[in-house]
Amino acid sequence: MEISLLKVLLKNISSFLHMSSHENITSEIFEKYYKKIEEILKLLKPVLESITDTEVASDESIQKEFASLCHSVDELRELIEDCHPLMSKVYFVMQVESLYAKVRAQSLELFELLQSAANRLPAELSSASLEICIQKIKHTGHEKGFSIISNAIRDQADGSGPGPNSDTRSKIADFLSLRSNQELLIEAVALEKLKENAEQSEKMGDLECIEEMIALVTYMNNCLIEAKQSQSSNPVPIPPDFCCPLSLELMTDPVIVASGQTYERGYIRNWLDLGLTVCPKTMQTLAHTNLIPNYTVKALIANWCEVNNIKLPDPVKTIILSQPKSPDSMRAIGSSGTHQEGTSPVHHVQSSSDDSLHGLPENGHELTESGEQVMDSSGPSSIGHQRTVSGSTTHSDTNFSQELSREENTASATQETTVYSSDVSGDVASNPQTSATTPTPPQRDHAFSPRFENRPRNQLWRRPSERFGPRIVSSPTTETRPDLTELETQVKKLVEDLSNTNLDVVKTATGDLRLLARHNMDNRIVIANCGAITLLIDLLRSTDEKVQENAVTALLNLSINDNNKTAIANADAIEPLIHVLETGSSEAKENSAATLFSLSVIEDNKIRIGRSGAIRPLVDLLGNGTPRGKKDAATALFNLSIFHENKARIVQAGAVRYLVELMDPAAGMVDKAVAVLSNLATIPEGRAAIGQENGIPVLVEVVELGSARGKENAAAALLQLCTNSSRFCNMVLQEGAVPPLVALSQSGTPRAKEKAQSLLSYFRNQRHGSGGRG
Repeated sequence: MEISLLKVLLKNISSFLHMSSHENITSEIFEKYYKKIEEILKLLKPVLESITDTEVASDESIQKEFASLCHSVDELRELIEDCHPLMSKVYFVMQVESLYAKVRAQSLELFELLQSAANRLPAELSSASLEICIQKIKHTGHEKGFSIISNAIRDQADGSGPGPNSDTRSKIADFLSLRSNQELLIEAVALEKLKENAEQSEKMGDLECIEEMIALVTYMNNCLIEAKQSQSSNPVPIPPDFCCPLSLELMTDPVIVASGQTYERGYIRNWLDLGLTVCPKTMQTLAHTNLIPNYTVKALIANWCEVNNIKLPDPVKTIILSQPKSPDSMRAIGSSGTHQEGTSPVHHVQSSSDDSLHGLPENGHELTESGEQVMDSSGPSSIGHQRTVSGSTTHSDTNFSQELSREENTASATQETTVYSSDVSGDVASNPQTSATTPTPPQRDHAFSPRFENRPRNQLWRRPSERFGPRIVSSPTTETRPDLTELETQVKKLVEDLSNTNLDVVKTATGDLRLLARHNMDNRIVIANCGAITLLIDLLRSTDEKVQENAVTALLNLSINDNNKTAIANADAIEPLIHVLETGSSEAKENSAATLFSLSVIEDNKIRIGRSGAIRPLVDLLGNGTPRGKKDAATALFNLSIFHENKARIVQAGAVRYLVELMDPAAGMVDKAVAVLSNLATIPEGRAAIGQENGIPVLVEVVELGSARGKENAAAALLQLCTNSSRFCNMVLQEGAVPPLVALSQSGTPRAKEKAQSLLSYFRNQRHGSGGRG
C-alpha cells in the first residue's frame, strides 16, 4: 500500500510535467508559475524513483508526506488545466501561490526526512546530494508580485486611505498584464463571475476575498480613467458621456447594448467576440448581443465637435485584442483621422488606448455619467440628465453573506447560504435557489493569503455547485485531532482556569479556548458542554482588553453551532455583549456585533436583542467603526430589521444617515446598506429619514449601476417611497429613474423585474391621473 501511494505521487508528478506544452500555460503569468513548480518537481521525481523499492518508503512519517504532496500536486495540475484566457489573473495568483508554497514546504520536509534516513537510502542518494536539492528548493522563493497584490488588497480593505499608491498599482499592472482599460474590465468581469457563483453556491468561503479583489481592480480602473482624462492633450475636454467606456475615446459609431449602455461599435463588437456576454460598465448579463445605433448620442457628439471646431476621428477600423492563446497582449487601438484643411484651425481628437497605469493619481475619481439610453417597446429613449457616480463601478458588495470571526484560516461547518433581499412586507425574500439553510456565521481572518490555503481549485465558467468548498473542512477526528476524551480533559482544565485569580492564567485560557473554538464543530460542542459559555460571558465585563477580546471572539466561534446560539442567549449574554459594543476595543466591538448577528438568526433573539438596547451602539459602530466593524454592524442591523418592531428603533438611532453614506461604492458596502434601507422603507419613519438624508439619488444610482441584488432592493425601496408620497415620487422622477427602471424591468432578477414594472406602472397611472395618493 505504501509503495502504491508513492507510485500515485510519481504518476501525479509525471502528469504535471507532461503539461509543459499545454495551451493554457502559454500565457506569461501561467507559464511563470508552471516553471517554478516544474523546477521543484524535477528535483523531486528522480529521488522518489530511486527509493520506490526501498524500506524507507514504508516509514509512516514519509508516507504522510507522500499523501500531502500527492494531493497538492494533483490540485496544482487541475488548477493549471482549468486555466482559461478569461479567468481572473488576480484570483489565479492568490490560488496558485498558496498551492505552490505548500508543495515547496512539503518537498523540503520530505527531503529533510530522507536526509535523516540517509543510511537506508541507495548509494546515489547521499546526504550531500539531498542537501543540494534542499538548497535549490529554498532558492526558488516566492513571486514578489504575490506579496504586492496581497498588500495592495489589505491596503484597499483597510479603508484608511484612498487605496494603493501609483507605484504599487504599476507593479501589479506589469505583473498581471492589466495595463489597459479593457484588460482591467475583463479582469473585473471575471471577478464578478466568481462573486456571482460564490453568492449562489452553498459553500461560500471565498466571498469576502473576492470582494476585496473587486475593490482593488475597481480602484485601479478608476485611477486609470482619471489619468486618461487628466493627461488628455485635447484643448477642449471631451465630455465623459461621449467617450466609449471600453476605449475611453470619443465615440464615432455609438451603439446601445441590451443593458442600455452605449459603446463604440468596434470595441463592443470585439468584446462580444471574445465570448464576454456581460455589459462592461454594469456587469449585467446581456439578454442578447444585438447592437442598436444610438443616433441621439451620435448627433450630440457631432454637434459638440462642430461647436468646438473638433474633427471626429475616422471610425475605428482595427482593434487588436488578445486571442485565446495570448491574453496578456490585449490592447485596443483606435485609428485617427487627419487635420482638416481650411482657414480656421480645427482640433483633431487623437485616438489612443495605451492606457498605462504608470504614474496614476493617488486618489480616486468621481465621474459624471449621463443616463444611458434604454430600449423599450417604443425604441430608444432620449439622453437623461447627468448624475455623479463612481466611474466604471464594478460593485464589490455582496448580500449578507458575511464572514464573522477574526480567526486565522477558518470556516464554519455550515456556511451562510441565504441571499437576503427585503420585500415590501419587510420580511426576507430569499433566493429559492440558494436559500437552503439558516445563515450561520463563517469565521474570518485579518490576514489575506491564508484564506487561500486548503481550498479547492476554481474554474471560471463552472457551475456554482462545482466551485466553492468550505475554507476549512472539519477533518475526520481519526486523522487530524486528538481523541475526544483527551480534548475534554484539556477543555475542562481551561474552563477551570477561567475562574483563576491570576490574570495571566485567565488570559491564556481565554486565548486557548478562542483558538480551539475556531477549528471544528466537535471542539465547539465539547467547549459548550464543559460549561465554558457562562464563564466566558462573565469575562465580557473584564477590564483587561485582551481577556475581553478573547472571550467575545470565543463566544462568536462557539455560536456557529446552532445549539450554542440558544445556550449563549439563554445565559443572558446579550447585555454583556452590548457592554463590549460600548466599551471594548475595535476588534472586540466588531466581534460583539458579529456575535449579535449570529444570535439574531434565531427569531426569538431578534426580539430580545432589539428590546435590550443593542441597536443604538450597533448604529454607532455603523457610523464610526472600522471598515470591518461597519460591515458587522450593517449585517446585524439587517437581521434585526427583519422584525418589524426593530425598524423604528433603527431609524430613531440615526442609522439612515450612515447607510446613505455607505452607499458610496468606495465604502464597499452598497448592497448591505441598500438591503437595510429597503427594509426601513416599509415604515413611515424610514421613508421620511431616507428622503431627509438625500437617499433617493443614491437609490436611483444603484438601480442604474448596482449589482443584481442591489438593484432589486433599491427598486423595492423606491416603490415604497413613491407609492406612499407624491413628493418622493416627483423626486425619483427628477433623478432620471425611468431609463434604468425600464432596463431593470427587462433584464433584472424576477423580483427586480416585478418591482421595476410596478413602479413604472405607478408612474404611468400618476401621469394619467388614475392612480396613487398624494
